[in-house]
Amino acid sequence: MAGHRRRRGWLAWIGVLVFLRLADLSFVALSPGRRAVSAVLPGPGGAGVRHTTRLRARGDVAAAYELPPLPFDYDALEPIIDKETMKFHHDNHHNTYIQNINKALDGQERPALVELQKAAIQSGTAIRNSGGGAYNHNFYWLGLAPVGRGGEPSDKLAAAIKEAFGSFDEFKAKFEAAGAPGARFGSGWVWLVVKADGQLAITSTPNQDNPLMDGVEGTPGIPILVCDLWEHAYYLKYQYRRPEYVKAFWSVVNWNQVNAWYDDAVMGKAPMAEASVSASA
Repeated sequence: MAGHRRRRGWLAWIGVLVFLRLADLSFVALSPGRRAVSAVLPGPGGAGVRHTTRLRARGDVAAAYELPPLPFDYDALEPIIDKETMKFHHDNHHNTYIQNINKALDGQERPALVELQKAAIQSGTAIRNSGGGAYNHNFYWLGLAPVGRGGEPSDKLAAAIKEAFGSFDEFKAKFEAAGAPGARFGSGWVWLVVKADGQLAITSTPNQDNPLMDGVEGTPGIPILVCDLWEHAYYLKYQYRRPEYVKAFWSVVNWNQVNAWYDDAVMGKAPMAEASVSASA
């Protein structure tokens, strides 16, 4: 009887060990290939706080891009950008680009969105418009912060701006001019980029194009700042007054994030601008 109890005890322990081993193998099988991306979001007093989000494995064809949540509340950018515009812009327009790029890549590998950008124009309308729209909007939200919470340009970035444009005021004036209806007729974006030679430049792109795309109109480069010029980004509050919206944009720039992107860009690294990806199709 004692020997029987001992055998039962050993069998129970073996069962526990097998279970733990299988559980460990299941965890390990899910873990390789997962990546992390971080973004600098405004913290207390305007200090930059780096937040990290896990991404799916690059080769996981079952994974679908997911609409990332805003890094702030819908009303956090008021009075510059109103709550209704934020909800409409993020929940409807941005979400449509996410859904459409998932449809375009159904059954195919879905790499990080930034990896789609280089060949987007040559890849056809779906990748160019939907992939570009998903990336551009992810980038735009991360580059915004509530009034007084976005920090200031770093010393390195401020020096680069002065070298390229003469002064910070001249930089803002040229950026605003590039985003005016006469310069960018219709929908598009105005960007601050780091060129291949490491110098800063202002450029504008139509529709959902961006400066990472080969063959793009304007100046190619690694983007570090953008203002969305599509009417849905500002029309509920500013109506036809796009220049007023672009001028107000400076109050909600997340310079903490722009500084981090600038540091990466001078090393040749483009922003991931990808907050989250779902684990299922």
